[in-house]
Amino acid sequence: MELTTMKTRTANTAFSHLRGLKLAALALGSSLVLAGCAGNPPSEQYALAQSAVNSAVSAGGTEYAAVEMKSAQDKFKQAEVAMHDKQYDQARNLAEQAEWDARVAERKAQAAKAEKAVQDAHQGVQDLREEGMRNTQTVQ
Repeated sequence: MELTTMKTRTANTAFSHLRGLKLAALALGSSLVLAGCAGNPPSEQYALAQSAVNSAVSAGGTEYAAVEMKSAQDKFKQAEVAMHDKQYDQARNLAEQAEWDARVAERKAQAAKAEKAVQDAHQGVQDLREEGMRNTQTVQ
């Protein structure tokens, strides 16, 4: 009976040791995977930010949303430097912020252009009314 008890304890100790090794291997593997993800350059996010900045410039962001456009361009340049320095997490964050600032600038420029078009249309209507009033007065 003592021998059976001793074998059980030995088996439990071996199982605990094996379990500890599995947990250590899992932790090490997870950290390597996470480190591998952090080490990849954010090429896709960088390209999205560059595209958004270019699109905002084309939409008139520098004219109609100068503050947002400057912020987007500055953050994009910072992301470029971070990419060069292989600080990929910082580059990813800056590129993401640059993308959103550029999108805000583009939408603001589009809204300003639309507002200008509405004002021009109202002015055109006003001009037509005045011309119609002059024609009516000259006929009488």
